[in-house]
Amino acid sequence: MDLAQIPLFAMLRGRMGYLSERQKVIAENVANTDTARFVPNDLKPFSFDATMQAQKMAQAGGAGTMAATQAGHMTPPNQSKGIGSQYKTKRSPDSETTLNGNAVVLEEEMIKMSEARMDYDAAISFYQKSMNILRMAARKPGS
Repeated sequence: MDLAQIPLFAMLRGRMGYLSERQKVIAENVANTDTARFVPNDLKPFSFDATMQAQKMAQAGGAGTMAATQAGHMTPPNQSKGIGSQYKTKRSPDSETTLNGNAVVLEEEMIKMSEARMDYDAAISFYQKSMNILRMAARKPGS
């Protein structure tokens, strides 16, 4: 059985993909600290409800989605590719703006980065503990 078919693991994988993508967006914000008129971006908050609805739509052959039934099929240009591309960024100006119009505040970006890192570590820990439970359930009794 593929772990992606177990809803818990699919949601954890989605959460880790979201957090990984968020770290990339925050890193871009930090890299543009000195860019004039740069407004920082952030991802919309991750929602398990939205993930579950998207998963149900995909299983039900959701409206407007095309299924690749063979490995050689091409993905349509309007369909997301990979885990991270399903998240959209939003402008999130921080509390301060410099004279050149830059709105990146390093302290706030570092707080966001550490929150994303802690959430990612928690998701990995939960993933590992769930795997250990599956391994224990698959073992022979008494071994």
